[in-house]
Amino acid sequence: MTEDELVAALGASAARTARAGLHPPASLQEVEEAERAIGLRLHPPLRRLHLEVANGGFGPRGAMLGLPGGYDNATFRDVVEAYRAFADDPEHPGELVPVLDWGCAIWTLVDCQDPAGGVWGWDPNGCCTITPCSPSTSP
Repeated sequence: MTEDELVAALGASAARTARAGLHPPASLQEVEEAERAIGLRLHPPLRRLHLEVANGGFGPRGAMLGLPGGYDNATFRDVVEAYRAFADDPEHPGELVPVLDWGCAIWTLVDCQDPAGGVWGWDPNGCCTITPCSPSTSP
C-alpha cells in the first residue's frame, strides 16, 4: 500500500465511522507548532494524517491522539503533552512519539527520526516496555 493509498483509506474509514466530534484536519501552522514543541518533525505519513484526515480521534478505537487543539483522551490533551510525559520515562527513546492509546497504559508510538517510520508498542504491563510492532506483535 502506498502512502497515498494509506491516507485515503484512513480518511475514508474516519469519514464512515466518525463520531459527532471528529476534529477537522490540523492546519500546517498547528502541525509546525507541535513539531517545534516536541523538537521533532512528524514522520511524513503521520503528518499527512493530521493535515488531511483529522486532528486525531480516528483509527483503531477512535483513539488517534490529536495535536494541540485536536482530539484528546482521558489521559493526555494532545501529542505534545503525551510526548513530554513519555520523555520523562528513562526507558523512552526520544525519537518515539505516542500517537494511539489502546487503554491499560498501552500505546503505539511512531519513530519520527527513522526514514522508514518504525511503529512501536509501549506496554508497561508486560515484560518488555518497548517492542517493534509487526504482524505477530501488534495489539
